Amino acid sequence: MEERFEPCPPSPNCVSSYATDDLHAIEPLPIPRGPDPIDSLTSIVESFPRTKILSADESYLHATFTSRIFRFVDDVEFRVDREAGVVPVRSASRIGYGDMGVNRRRVEEIRARVTQDAR
Repeated sequence: MEERFEPCPPSPNCVSSYATDDLHAIEPLPIPRGPDPIDSLTSIVESFPRTKILSADESYLHATFTSRIFRFVDDVEFRVDREAGVVPVRSASRIGYGDMGVNRRRVEEIRARVTQDAR
């Protein structure tokens, strides 16, 4: 798969499956079960509060998550790589320097839900 996400900035408020450094790297997700992986991911993402789907097609999903109190917006992108059998992901805060691990925890929660749905 040739298409990739924007690289993470040097700040610790981004994780990406394409990053190679320990601060930003995160494993891609497994491909969700079902006939349409993007539909499955969309359902999981929409189950989180204050979520908005910005765009989606057969292999790409872009959503935002807004924090409850300060209304910070995080962008989360997924790209289904059927050839590799995974879904690379990038989650990054739009503003600020740190995120107190929010982006990493969110991706891991999404991973847990994808894995749970696969059972």
